[in-house]
Amino acid sequence: MPNLNLQKLEFKKTPFQDLIISNPKIFSDERGYFYESYNSRLFQEFAGFSPNFVQDNQSKSTYGVLRGLHFQNGEYAQSKLVRVLEGEVLDVVVDLRKSEPTYGKTFSIKLSAKNKKQLFIPKGMAHGFITLSPTAIFTYKCDAYYNKESERGLAYNDNDLNIDWLVDVKDIILSQKDLENPNFKELKNISF
Repeated sequence: MPNLNLQKLEFKKTPFQDLIISNPKIFSDERGYFYESYNSRLFQEFAGFSPNFVQDNQSKSTYGVLRGLHFQNGEYAQSKLVRVLEGEVLDVVVDLRKSEPTYGKTFSIKLSAKNKKQLFIPKGMAHGFITLSPTAIFTYKCDAYYNKESERGLAYNDNDLNIDWLVDVKDIILSQKDLENPNFKELKNISF
């Protein structure tokens, strides 16, 4: 058991089952800073499980770029650990797990290079983010490989979800694929 005074990561539960915020302890001096961004043992002690990450992804986006809401269905469903290396984003998840009391509800958090917060997103959630700064570099770990056939999406502007993306709608930039995502009520054959 680690000495809690020396613990390098602080974890915080959210109202959503297994959706976890991670705050690293930053060690700074005149040379710069150092922090431990992930520790499997500490995560296991806090959450009671530890994901086996198999793939890392990274993207760079300009202001107003909205990527999402995305998820992988079935056996290729992914848990993710997301963070921002440059700039700031609003990170949003929608719980698609019918067995959870938070089913159909949203959670959002600002992630930035400055606050260095991370969000662990369990399987069964749609995920997206929008860039709030001039540019942002977003990176995440996944516990399952990308599978094109199981990739699904959810409309970012679903009226029932009513997500406030903190960016004027005229400034939101989406891919053609994300413009065609269905509304929450139209999702069918979802399994995790």
